Amino acid sequence: MPIKRKRKEDSSSNTTMWNSGRKKSSRKSHSASMDESQVEKMFEDVLLTTGDNDEDNSSTDAATMEGISNLCETLGLDPYDIRVLVLLWKLGATSKPQQISKSEWMEGCAALQVDSMDKLKEKLPALDTGFLDQAEFKDFYKFCFQFNREGTHKTLEKDLVLDLIPLVLGNTNRIPSDRYDSFSAFLKQSSDYTRITLDQWTSFWDFCLECPQLSDYDEATSAWPVLIDEYVEYMMKNG
Repeated sequence: MPIKRKRKEDSSSNTTMWNSGRKKSSRKSHSASMDESQVEKMFEDVLLTTGDNDEDNSSTDAATMEGISNLCETLGLDPYDIRVLVLLWKLGATSKPQQISKSEWMEGCAALQVDSMDKLKEKLPALDTGFLDQAEFKDFYKFCFQFNREGTHKTLEKDLVLDLIPLVLGNTNRIPSDRYDSFSAFLKQSSDYTRITLDQWTSFWDFCLECPQLSDYDEATSAWPVLIDEYVEYMMKNG
């Protein structure tokens, strides 16, 4: 479940399409042993809430955050468990932020070979980010940003990013904890960055991989976003 700090809703925001670039599995190739009627029933009974069926809702074939919360409860997952985001990523919830469409649910369940909540629960241990290879984790890392966008916004509020960083990176040994802790400290003290772009989000991950030591950073040949340059400068001053 994406972290979301309490704040006033932006009534002017409307969702837009986006694509993380993750390849979707073919529903037909996985459907031989699947009971598609049960998969559809799972979606309608658990994820498609009353609110999703309101006349004012632009789509009656998409589950919003309320439906996803219901799914968490059914699976016995804390909404802030990183496995919720991994599950949504594996299901291919990429068409719009903060929701999953019925077609994505059907295709995702077919790819995972699940047609009941019991079977889906059996998949939970495999949703640990440690099972993702480097390329998969990079795609998942990008997905975490995209899924948590609001409406037409292409950026995330800094406070939301500060919540996502330990959630996404704190459950993995891919980078030292002091690296993302120091990046969070840098963002907190900076008044220049109130919203974070996707490029800045992904560049931090790339920077961690390419420059495991700050001594690997070369300002003269740097092509990083200014935010990364300023982060390095902050680290040099604060050790």
